[in-house]
Amino acid sequence: MTYISVAEAAKKWNLSERSVRNYCAIGKIPDAVLEGKTWKIPANADKPKRINAKAENTLLSILQEEKKKQRKGGIYHKIQIDLTYNSNHIEGSRLTHDQTRYIFETNTIGFEGGTVNVDDVVETANHFRCIDIIIDNAMQPLSEALIKRLHFTLKNGTSDSRKDRFAVGEYKRVPNEVGGCDTAAPEEVEPRIKVLLTAYNAHKTHSLEQIVAFHHDFECIHPFQDGNGRVGRLILFKECLKNNIVPFIIEDDLKMYYYRGLHEWNREHGYLLDTCLTAQDRFKAYLDYFRIKYSDEREKQKR
Repeated sequence: MTYISVAEAAKKWNLSERSVRNYCAIGKIPDAVLEGKTWKIPANADKPKRINAKAENTLLSILQEEKKKQRKGGIYHKIQIDLTYNSNHIEGSRLTHDQTRYIFETNTIGFEGGTVNVDDVVETANHFRCIDIIIDNAMQPLSEALIKRLHFTLKNGTSDSRKDRFAVGEYKRVPNEVGGCDTAAPEEVEPRIKVLLTAYNAHKTHSLEQIVAFHHDFECIHPFQDGNGRVGRLILFKECLKNNIVPFIIEDDLKMYYYRGLHEWNREHGYLLDTCLTAQDRFKAYLDYFRIKYSDEREKQKR
């Protein structure tokens, strides 16, 4: 495929370069690719239709704007800290919420009273970057490349990355299990992930249940040596943003219900869905506080 630059597209369509970048970020230019900080636009792409400014005032657009301006004290700030702390904590990180906040707000460590695991600090800083990636790429179709990029970003620079058996940003080389259950063998991972993505991407939009079902299937494959849960929950968050569904954060008191829901999914979907809906209700309180409007999926289903 032949690509043109943002400047070339802006001139071709008589738009500002900022508008072209915004259209790329919200997925209005099909097949546009973000390489580093530069957008590559298909040469045959059509000029996107103008979007009503009010329609853009979604959680995603607010996150993109706050991220761009590095606004402190907003919803972007809160998600970075709360999602990073809780997702890492589920996987055994010993950093406190305050320590996570300190790293995000100051980009320094400086803790008092006791020792800190270096990997916990590295993975915390890396997770902040992962959240930026899902915000920047929220409207892009889910792909192997994006999944591997999240894993590479999360585990880069950790002690695991220096182990011969550990493939950072690549699928596992050694069999593993989760919760005492078997997962896909290393040679099965790539074909099973391709089948999963093909089936998922066959739909242009997704319901909460479809997104949660993908999460379950992804965790059953367990494609990486480590970091599967965090990558999976980042994907959950991304896909909720893409589909304009209120996202959610699995907090410590929901951890065991979350694990039970994953384990029981094939027998009963309700356990995991109820846990996600409970977490979603908590996230709605954040949105209410910051006066961010959202669509209530459960109210729609009642009508």
